[in-house]
Amino acid sequence: MKFLIAIKTIILKILYFFRYVLLFLGGILLIAIVLSFSDYPYWAYYWLGTHNTEIKVKPNVIVLLGGGGMPSPDGLMRAYYASEVAKEYKTASIIIALPQDTSLREKSPELMLADELIMRGTDSLRIHYEREGNNTYSQAQNIMRMFDNNYLDTISIYIITSPEHMYRSVMALRKAGFINVGGMPSFEKSIEQEILLKKHKHQKITKLESQQLNLRYNMWNYLKYEITVMREYTAIAYYKFRGWI
Repeated sequence: MKFLIAIKTIILKILYFFRYVLLFLGGILLIAIVLSFSDYPYWAYYWLGTHNTEIKVKPNVIVLLGGGGMPSPDGLMRAYYASEVAKEYKTASIIIALPQDTSLREKSPELMLADELIMRGTDSLRIHYEREGNNTYSQAQNIMRMFDNNYLDTISIYIITSPEHMYRSVMALRKAGFINVGGMPSFEKSIEQEILLKKHKHQKITKLESQQLNLRYNMWNYLKYEITVMREYTAIAYYKFRGWI
């Protein structure tokens, strides 16, 4: 009898524990939903992409971080921005930092990125590769080894990466020893709201339609921003803990 009472007590404690866990997770979800109706998620995302990224010296090295690989929407966005920066700074060399995949029958992802740049008018002789790094820290360290430490003050690096990854990338390269580091985040350009609302030029847009569109698109996008930002802040905290930034 005592044994059954002990088992029942343990089960009740476990149930109470899970109850508080569910309440805690429910509270987090509720806060996330409330915040998705505000602009805070976007500005947190924007801060990661733009904070401390200005560069006062003309860049002579463009670093394209491969991110999610190639082909991918993220890879195409980064390649587009890198090609535009390469047109502006015509003498800058380009380093594509992305691990190679030799198991593929088709071209390795870093070569696909290079092809995208070449297709957009970038001279192939300007392109170099960092193929060994498997995270931002190791990529920064490997890029550092490509240069002479005695001339680091003459090197000005311009990073192309996704907005949420920009802050950590800049800090990792500065931690590696580079002095002049900035970048351009590959922000997406959203479709104007009026285009989605207007079916033809004579149709009148009502306030209710506009509000419904905000609910359908902004709320869900901002929820995704929240996940992206929290994941990146966790990565930043880990990098700081390891002394990588």
